[in-house]
Amino acid sequence: MTAAACPPAGTRASAARVLIVEDEAALAAVLADNLRDEGLAVSTAPDGVTGEQMWSEERPDLVVLDVMLPRLDGFALCERMRDAGYDTPVLYLSARGEADDRVRGLSVVGYDYLPKPFHLPEFLLRVHALLRRRGWAKEAPRSGFHFAGHFVDYRSWTAELASGGHEPLGERELGIFRVLAERAGEVVSRDDILDAVWGGDAFPSSRTVDNFVLRLRKLFEPDPSAPRYFHTVWGVGYRFTPDGEAEEAAFDA
Repeated sequence: MTAAACPPAGTRASAARVLIVEDEAALAAVLADNLRDEGLAVSTAPDGVTGEQMWSEERPDLVVLDVMLPRLDGFALCERMRDAGYDTPVLYLSARGEADDRVRGLSVVGYDYLPKPFHLPEFLLRVHALLRRRGWAKEAPRSGFHFAGHFVDYRSWTAELASGGHEPLGERELGIFRVLAERAGEVVSRDDILDAVWGGDAFPSSRTVDNFVLRLRKLFEPDPSAPRYFHTVWGVGYRFTPDGEAEEAAFDA
């Protein structure tokens, strides 16, 4: 039911606690992973009824709340919790961006409203702004991945290269890198990458992944034509080896 349980009510956590109530599993996972990288404690609920139960049990410091939820919609859930005496800040997420919906959401003390689709950096900024209102100062632990003298900074979306240069990373590039890094040494299919980075509602060609991996190779490989870190597994996908692997030992032809 939860991706990671928050501490019990009545205890002071070392990190702010965020509850995500979102029925799109891929989106909920991406948001949860990024919030954990920000040093926050995160739990998730897939529908309004489960969200109501977890909200009352876990007493989060912030609720990220989708509007169009199964079993109990986000507006009704927030109204119930307000009636029960909970004043937790709420960040609404919704594909319904009409003015009337925003007014309704904010009228039940939702605090903020972010229409879908949205950019991840804006989402993170809004989360931290709401947490500051609750007395949580934003901590800035460095979040990223080191390999071969490079550092990929998940917070700033930049690559600090072994050569000393800095390069910006796009949303898809960073997303693909994170999927591969989290499963380092494993073969990750193109379909798995597409699901994790684009989500179930987008249908790009699997070759789109190849183009972004080519960009990663140009950034990080000493010789992109003979990759040591980002290996093609023909007919399947890719494998990332942070420690490097000679071409003849890799899956590449």
